[in-house]
Amino acid sequence: MGGTAWRTGVLALMLTLVPALPEAAAVGPSTALTEWPTWPEIFRVITLRDYNTRVVVIGATLLGAAAGLVGTFLLLRKRALLSDALSHATLPGIAIAFILMTLRGGEGKNFLGLITGAAIFSVLGTASVILIQRHSRLKDDAALGIVLSAYFGLGIALLGIATRMEAGNAAGLTAFIYGKTASMLFMDAVLIAATALTAAVFCILFFKEFTLICFDGEYAAAQGWPVTRLDFLMMSLAVVVTVIGLQAVGLILVVALLIISPAAARFWTHDLRRMLWLSGLFGAAAGFVGSGLSALTANLPAGAIIVLTASAVFLASMILGSARGLLKTSLERYWLKRKIARENLLRAMYEWIESCSSAQDPEACVRRAIPFEAMLARRSWTSAEVRRTFRHLAADGLVRPTPPDAYVPTTEGWEAARRVVRNHRLWEAYLIARADIAPGQVDWGADEIEHILDPEMIESLEKMLPEGPGGAFPESPHPIGPHRGDD
Repeated sequence: MGGTAWRTGVLALMLTLVPALPEAAAVGPSTALTEWPTWPEIFRVITLRDYNTRVVVIGATLLGAAAGLVGTFLLLRKRALLSDALSHATLPGIAIAFILMTLRGGEGKNFLGLITGAAIFSVLGTASVILIQRHSRLKDDAALGIVLSAYFGLGIALLGIATRMEAGNAAGLTAFIYGKTASMLFMDAVLIAATALTAAVFCILFFKEFTLICFDGEYAAAQGWPVTRLDFLMMSLAVVVTVIGLQAVGLILVVALLIISPAAARFWTHDLRRMLWLSGLFGAAAGFVGSGLSALTANLPAGAIIVLTASAVFLASMILGSARGLLKTSLERYWLKRKIARENLLRAMYEWIESCSSAQDPEACVRRAIPFEAMLARRSWTSAEVRRTFRHLAADGLVRPTPPDAYVPTTEGWEAARRVVRNHRLWEAYLIARADIAPGQVDWGADEIEHILDPEMIESLEKMLPEGPGGAFPESPHPIGPHRGDD
């Protein structure tokens, strides 16, 4: 009894979030509103046993894949919001196409005629944005906002005229605003499949060119590449995908398919080829899962569920992504911060030992215990930070605590400290010799880079020493004393 009440409450909450959308996307075996679908029903949808389910799910999957491929280049070209203006600009084209076809005595809701009007106005909307950007001082976001609102307002006005015409039946035109996935026909699915194939072919054929203009359009123009024509081709693909997607998710939500999947893919890789195919895969998965969920549960609009599924993929990617995910970057930031604290303390220990030695060989002082208070005074550290870092060094076997409140570096600790100081002074030598920085100021600049020097950079810096590469140890260009800053 308790489980039934819980399921009823969850489904009721989901329905309150989308009560006004006009689509009921029960395309397959539908269940009662307050019951979870059974396993036979889930299996029936997954295996695409029903004809209508097969058409809708395959069509939505292919649309998601096409949008993911094309959207990757839009995202990298920094034109994500342009796709939003492009989608809203389709509405007046749909209304005008309906009015013209009706006045000529034809079928006003001919799908091919409607999407032709939508495509024409998508191009006009994109051209309007570009003209405003190039021939006025308005920023990009202002141009997008003006075009989006102007064209959408025009579309709403024309749609009102179309619905009051006596010669035609305008019922169902508003479905292009919210989408109407459940009514997708076989020919619609074929058209989407052709669009997906075309998008994939063009993305493969023009991968190098699209990549070049996405990352450095000015360089591409300087090298003689036809940047304007390549830009037009890219936007044409976006127009085609947008127009085809109107039937599935509507002009309001089609932008989500173009942007969310590429944004999710970017969290998983730094390689553009992998990002491209991951984006297509995420878009296809969102289309498949979203339309399948809509088929299983009554009164859940497929377009909205597809977008919510893509959003769930994005959220998971943002947290768990192996390249840019929040979890990975947080862990990397933690370990880098710990490494910096450890190397700063090792350097402070070495410089304290170096300053206490009156002989030429500072290793004579290594056996002396380093007081905790001496380390605390060398930087703007808190007592807790220094003690925590000393515990980390002790756990790694680099120092050994000794009463009353001091630490003795081990042989490994002394060598680690020596390496840290050597890298720091090598970079100081480079800044003094090549960047013309005064010795009194060079310490701060070296602090910013010494923790990320790679072996190749260290080798090249060693060759700058008068003694030659190898074991030579550079002298400090500034007096050894308390450090004046932090990393």
